[in-house]
Amino acid sequence: MPYCTLTDIKKLIPEVTVIQLTDDEDTGAVVTSRVDEAIAQADAEIDSYCGGKYSVPFSTVPDIIKKCSVDISTYNLYSRRVEEIPATRADRYKNAIRQLEGIAKGTISIGESVEPTAASEGGVATNKTASDRVFTKDTMTNY
Repeated sequence: MPYCTLTDIKKLIPEVTVIQLTDDEDTGAVVTSRVDEAIAQADAEIDSYCGGKYSVPFSTVPDIIKKCSVDISTYNLYSRRVEEIPATRADRYKNAIRQLEGIAKGTISIGESVEPTAASEGGVATNKTASDRVFTKDTMTNY
C-alpha cells in the first residue's frame, strides 16, 4: 500500500501541474504510472530512513509519513521534468528529509509506540534467561 495517492498530491498542486509533470506524450491527461513511480520512489526513500526503527512498510500510514510521501513524490515529479525546481517544492523536500532523519534518530515521533529492538538500542539480543546464569549472587558470595 503506497503512503500517499494521486488525490493527496492533487491537494498540494493543481491537476494541470500534475499533467504537465507526467504527460510526456501530450495527451492532456495525468499519466498515473509516472505518478505511481514517483510515489514508489518516495516510499522507498521513507522506508530506508524508518526501517531501522520501525517495521516497514507501514500497514497503517502515520500522518507525518503520508506528508513526507506527498512532499517527496511531488519533488520527484518536478525533478523528472523541470530543470529548476520551484523553491517551495525544494524546501518541502528538504524539510521532509530532515523529518525522516529525526524519525530515524528517534527525536521525532510518528505517533506510534515502537518496541525498541536490541539493534536500535545499540545492544545485543540473546536467548538466555535468568535461570541460565552460572554466576549468581549466591555463588559469588565470599569472593
